[in-house]
Amino acid sequence: MKSKNTMSTAIGAIAVGLTLTSAVAADENPIPRKPNVVILYADDMGVGDVSYGDPKAKIITPNIDRLASQGMTFSDGHSSSGICTPSRFAMLTGQHHWRRFHGIVNAFGKSVFKKDEFTLARMFKQQGYATGCFGKWHLGWDWDAIRKPGVKKEDYKHAASYDWSKRFPGGPIDQGFDYYFGDGTINFPPYCWIENDRFKTIPTKPVIKSRPLAGGGSFRPGPMAEGWNPYDILPSITKKTVEWIEKQKAGEPFFAYLAFNSPHYPIVPNKEFHGKSKAGYYGDFVAETDAMVGKVMDVLEKKGLLENTIVIFTADNGTEWHAYERLQKFNQWSSGDFRGLKRDLYEGGHRVPFIVSWPAKIKAGSRSVETVSQVDFAATFAKIIGYQLSNDEAIDSYNLLPVWQSEDYKKPLRVATVQNTSKGKYALRQGDWVLINARSGAAQPERKHYLEHFGLKTWPKGTPGLLFNLKDDPRQKKNLYDQQPERVEAMSKLLDRYVSGERCAPERD
Repeated sequence: MKSKNTMSTAIGAIAVGLTLTSAVAADENPIPRKPNVVILYADDMGVGDVSYGDPKAKIITPNIDRLASQGMTFSDGHSSSGICTPSRFAMLTGQHHWRRFHGIVNAFGKSVFKKDEFTLARMFKQQGYATGCFGKWHLGWDWDAIRKPGVKKEDYKHAASYDWSKRFPGGPIDQGFDYYFGDGTINFPPYCWIENDRFKTIPTKPVIKSRPLAGGGSFRPGPMAEGWNPYDILPSITKKTVEWIEKQKAGEPFFAYLAFNSPHYPIVPNKEFHGKSKAGYYGDFVAETDAMVGKVMDVLEKKGLLENTIVIFTADNGTEWHAYERLQKFNQWSSGDFRGLKRDLYEGGHRVPFIVSWPAKIKAGSRSVETVSQVDFAATFAKIIGYQLSNDEAIDSYNLLPVWQSEDYKKPLRVATVQNTSKGKYALRQGDWVLINARSGAAQPERKHYLEHFGLKTWPKGTPGLLFNLKDDPRQKKNLYDQQPERVEAMSKLLDRYVSGERCAPERD
């Protein structure tokens, strides 16, 4: 398990010198064309699951470490939510999910997007990029378009209720991507392959109720295609990504979004990765994810694209609650120096691995302690590729270029950062301080052995809220709510303004 000093040294920052506008002409190393962009998005991965060059880590991730050594790592990078769908929506739109919804898209759920609204893919496509999406979508589809007339809700999970030969709209192709290949969501029906807006394999039978799984997990009831195998998903979506990148024409920019199904449950590392970690099958699944990162990096290098490709590695939220068991069995804590897990408002719920590489412009091995969010990708990429965001687009997104251009960036970029998982419960981060407007930052009862291991305590009933200074107390042990009434009042008012509709990012010219 990493110490506080190891994590703060190992995680780091992102540095970039760039500009594709008039400022580029004055740059000593001007970029001749727009950079390619690749987002590698892990599923349920904590900041302590990446080794960042630490040889004593329980899980060694050499390819992710290689990415970090080539670019910048952020020790204070965040997803918008502590769960899946909301974080993915926020990242792709540059606006916090809680402005529209809080939970995940369930099986046979509709799209979370409005018609023709801003997405990263739509922006890149408008600026001449080829756009590809691979793997886990989990942002909804238009199921009404393929559902047979008269089907009752209780029959939605049956294969016979759908015409699988029809176009399947509402997914990635309708949100700005030229190409999609994936399984939708590994533990949600239908269990099959989808290519673009068509079903590549047809689900004709009920999902297997049980299958030998390396690390456990389950599948929600619903239709499954013959021969569907959860072990195929991670290598298959990576292979498709690599093939798509190989086909891209020289000199024409592309945007690839590879959303891994790992290390989300079910835990299904392939046999060649069994025993690769010292953290059980979960750690082995992280190791396999790392290997997939390596495959993408290798094809970029093979094609001579690494220098002018922005590669981002991050995750949708923290690790699942089985981390408690790994702490007890392997002395490995997926949230590193922080308290909390997936779904939590504590830091471990939404503080995630956050690495950006761009060899042409980012200082290799640079690090930053700046607080950044995945919603910031929109404004940052818009600046890079010359897209003029309107005031109605990406309203919570800050341009990260000042930070990317200097790891010595001194002043806070953001006014504040907001995290949320459940309706009505929020964390507001401002400087070193975080306010939680709830009695606890945990979504589920914390395990006794975990509390004792880190010297933590739960808060008594009637606690009005929580306030922590993360610089002095990253583990969120000491509640300063009652000792800092003026700070609590000021932060509460700012949070109320945001939740009531005020944009987080400044107005644009």
